[in-house]
Amino acid sequence: MGLEEKLPSGIMLTTVEQVVGLARKSSMWPATFGLACCAIEMMAVGGPHYDLARFGMEKFGATPRQADLMVVAGRVSQKMAPVLRQIYDQMPEPKWVIAMGVCASSGGMFNNYAIVQGVDHIVPVDMYLPGCPPRPEMFLDAVLKLHDKVQNTKLGAHREQEITEIEERMLRRSLPLVSKD
Repeated sequence: MGLEEKLPSGIMLTTVEQVVGLARKSSMWPATFGLACCAIEMMAVGGPHYDLARFGMEKFGATPRQADLMVVAGRVSQKMAPVLRQIYDQMPEPKWVIAMGVCASSGGMFNNYAIVQGVDHIVPVDMYLPGCPPRPEMFLDAVLKLHDKVQNTKLGAHREQEITEIEERMLRRSLPLVSKD
């Protein structure tokens, strides 16, 4: 005889993973990394018209040690890349990244030596947000899709190994192939 048979009807049972996923997605603290015009659209989402606070993200902080979401908004220069990686490394696990705008996603129109051609060369990206600059509605849509991903994140001893494998796969994908001749 299981626990669900002893409880009165109308009581819903859930798993610990679902409860933790709900808590995580409802209390994300983003670390903003606004580098260009996309940052203006990101700031607009925090205002009263779009009200990002209804998704539990009202605390846009500048400290990475309390953040679990990094929003990279705009182009990343080669000089800024080590700083971006350092901030990412200071964030506690679990952590997620949104690449906001075409410049953060692929370098955009700046195809030169000074701009990183996609922030995924530096940090693993969970959500790519296209546009130049993307509208605040698109940012809200990306946040909702990321919430679904966070809600379904597994817990347990194998989670850290899974994160390491994902990061290595993303970095391997972005590195050029070199023959060992």
